Amino acid sequence: MAVIDVSEQDFQQQVIEASKERPVVVDYWAEWCGPCRALGPILEREAAERDGAVTLAKLDTDANQRLAAEHGIQGIPAVKAFRDGKVVAEFVGAQPPAQVKAFFDSLLPSEADGLVAAGDEDSLRRAIELEPARADAKVALAILLRRRGDVGEALVTLENAEGDFAADGLAARIRLERAEAPGTLEAFALLDGGDPQGAVDGLIEAIGQAPDHKDDLRRVVVAILDAFGVDHPFARDARRRLAGALY
Repeated sequence: MAVIDVSEQDFQQQVIEASKERPVVVDYWAEWCGPCRALGPILEREAAERDGAVTLAKLDTDANQRLAAEHGIQGIPAVKAFRDGKVVAEFVGAQPPAQVKAFFDSLLPSEADGLVAAGDEDSLRRAIELEPARADAKVALAILLRRRGDVGEALVTLENAEGDFAADGLAARIRLERAEAPGTLEAFALLDGGDPQGAVDGLIEAIGQAPDHKDDLRRVVVAILDAFGVDHPFARDARRRLAGALY
């Protein structure tokens, strides 16, 4: 059912637990609220048009004041979208239909998302056609192209994904492999073998052996370290060592 009424008694089950299966949009409203009455039908229409992919849960804040307070509701209408038990998007106040539609659209995978998840070459190419700025699709396609030896096309695929660490790092790796830059092939073997820390150590060391390629070496190291996260101890130390090797 696309639209349900919820209360303090069943919120945990109908919203939190249910959102682990599909997004649940909660409409915090009250009978006396004029903007709520204007927004409600728009929310209901958008939920209905998604054929059960999104559930709209309506919570009367007058009848569920404790829960409304726990959720930080200070003005209504208020709308929160839950996915995997957490709030992932929200807005306050009546919104025009186009913005409500965009809000619901953002909760569901796009066609391109599904194509990227499929991961085959035809799907990835179609995803890029649909969303030309899709860096993750370009990286995935470039990986496939590189593996089969089409490194030129792989580089072209990555050209318009500049600014994405993974894309920049992969393009730099391809250039380093083509140049057979000293010390890099051994480091890449470690990376492919599941030892990213050893690969980073080798690539930082390679900066002294291949100074003409230091910018590409930096790009590859930065891409690898990005996967560790900002606060990872190894990543922090490696960034310090990378800066020392570069400057």
